[in-house]
Amino acid sequence: MKQPIRILAIAAAAGVLASCASVGGGGGGTVTNGGAGPTDQNAVSPGVVWPIKTREHVDLWLHGFALLQEDTTFVPFFRRGYSTDMIVLKNRANVVTQLDANRDKLRSRLAINPQLINAQFVPLSFPTWTEMSQVVDLFLRAGGDPRAASSQEQANAIAFLAAYFQTAADRDWLRLFMQSLNDESNRFYHSYWVQQQRERSNVLDLVDTLWQRTYRPRMQKFLNNTQLAQGEILLSLPLDGEGRSLTSGKQSNILTVTFPARSNDAVEAIYVIAHEAVSGIASTAVTDNITPEQRRSGLGERYQSSAAVRGGALLLQRTSPEILDGYMRYYLRSVNRSAGTSVQTTFIATFTLPDTIRDALTRQLDVVLGGI
Repeated sequence: MKQPIRILAIAAAAGVLASCASVGGGGGGTVTNGGAGPTDQNAVSPGVVWPIKTREHVDLWLHGFALLQEDTTFVPFFRRGYSTDMIVLKNRANVVTQLDANRDKLRSRLAINPQLINAQFVPLSFPTWTEMSQVVDLFLRAGGDPRAASSQEQANAIAFLAAYFQTAADRDWLRLFMQSLNDESNRFYHSYWVQQQRERSNVLDLVDTLWQRTYRPRMQKFLNNTQLAQGEILLSLPLDGEGRSLTSGKQSNILTVTFPARSNDAVEAIYVIAHEAVSGIASTAVTDNITPEQRRSGLGERYQSSAAVRGGALLLQRTSPEILDGYMRYYLRSVNRSAGTSVQTTFIATFTLPDTIRDALTRQLDVVLGGI
């Protein structure tokens, strides 16, 4: 799933950090060392197009949401059983954190204001946990009011977070969530994340090889023609088939996708990259072909989910047909469906679309790919 960057917090943060203390008000959260990670994990040669990376602070933030929200989306955000797996690991280590202690309180606010789920995208606009924490602290001390800022950069950063956390209750939730994540990182998640990076380093290398040597060159025309010529791909431990991605033009884009556990499954990251890359035109195909009533009823969201999955399949059919079968099986597993005797038949029946949306999606893809 994609969300356009409404305010470029990455750019705004750079001008904010040195002057955060000039805003009046109470304190925000503390700062942890989250985001450091292995020093060579994100080493990328200059000029690499769409490099494969990882970011600890993004995984920590998504980990927090995975342990709090009810993942009821058709294509799940998070790996099936992720929350249970994390609880088991923490119980074995006899670890209880503020995230555990504050779970009910944090979950209750999510139930009252489900729009807070959109805040899953927030860390994609910041390069590190430290920088994000400082901007959150600025936002909380300003009471979410850009007019309390002492510079335009600060005002932009405050306005960025205010779009996600609009009320005093939402800001209280953010304060508690940040404090809880800091403790979660210090007591459990940082060590877990670093261990996983070591254990999956060969998977990351293989994903990078598959992407850069085979699949990115095949998809680059599509990426160029959909304003996605350059960006970063983040492999994320909590995610499943529904990625978390942010687009802001030809150069500054982030696609956050699943981080497979085994080398044999490395191609799964390519599946989700295709899904995320096509989600923009899939969304257009849906919004242009549904009624206002369908949009209000939530049917449009279901169609968008199916359209992104079907769009990814169409993209691979045209660029990398040898992995199309695996793609269809992966997304059927993601929604807990058996492939049955005919993978394609089951796939189409599971991710069903009205003919108007399907035809619009196909036409858009043909236009973007120039008929190849």
